[in-house]
Amino acid sequence: MSQPNISLQIQNLEYEYGARFFDRTNKGVTLTKEGEIFYERVRTILDILSSFREEISALAIDQRRLIYLGATLTIGEYILPKIMAYLYKAHPDVDFKVKIANTDLIIQEVAEKKMHIGLIEGTAPQHKDLRVETFWEDELVVVIPHFHPWAVRNSITLAELSNERLVTREEGSGTRNVMEMALKERGFDLKQLNITMELESIQAIKQVVSAGLGVTVISSLTVSSAGDRKLFKTLKIQDALVYRSFCILTNARTTQTKDENILIKLLHDHELLRNILSEDHNELEESEGKRSINHPAVSGLARQGQTQRQEQWQGH
Repeated sequence: MSQPNISLQIQNLEYEYGARFFDRTNKGVTLTKEGEIFYERVRTILDILSSFREEISALAIDQRRLIYLGATLTIGEYILPKIMAYLYKAHPDVDFKVKIANTDLIIQEVAEKKMHIGLIEGTAPQHKDLRVETFWEDELVVVIPHFHPWAVRNSITLAELSNERLVTREEGSGTRNVMEMALKERGFDLKQLNITMELESIQAIKQVVSAGLGVTVISSLTVSSAGDRKLFKTLKIQDALVYRSFCILTNARTTQTKDENILIKLLHDHELLRNILSEDHNELEESEGKRSINHPAVSGLARQGQTQRQEQWQGH
């Protein structure tokens, strides 16, 4: 539409309702109180119409039921596959369309109703279009190879951690942000950490650690399989236990479908969720491991690192 046409439509609208919807100044155009009320009510009406359209379309096309779902990396790799496998057995007529992305993108797409449900690590910022519910408390632990001298222990101190070669996620990742925030709260200078490698994949980090090239701080869920327990030992940090929340995001302006509510109810059932997550998934781990071993930062290093680091630790 042209600018004159837009102005004319606004004038007609204000005339029809007998109220001024915009304040016009040299600095720009802003909504009046009446304009804000009108805008919010119209958005509600459009949301209702959109919901009607989706429901009727689904019935008319007789399509398979579909849940648009987003998740951050740790949840997407280690929680979501098991949940979807469990739900598929009970509800084989429900399909999932999943996007793995960072927290900011998931928040945006849930707010814009491009995703029905978002699962994120850490707390979500306040947003008027979002409903936020916590469904899991995740612990970050120190992960070391089974042959490390610390393997006979159950915990270490922050001072000891700063003396080791540390392999971490890249800056800006949820896991790293939570770790750094927890250390800062305890007065720890992050510059003391001996970060020798930053990787964008948990699987790549695990490959590096298993090769003896360093230790890492990651979610306990990522090393919970039977195969992982043979390769790694997990330790708590005595003076800095680190926990983070996993949250469910839904759009506050929409009503969830029956299938979406089944998924949300499952996520809130801690006992059932714990049982689902405790099931081993070696085939998935092996598949992911084959891809991550080709990571540029791992290739070559992993073949010789385990022997070299094991000799160094034994020398200590």
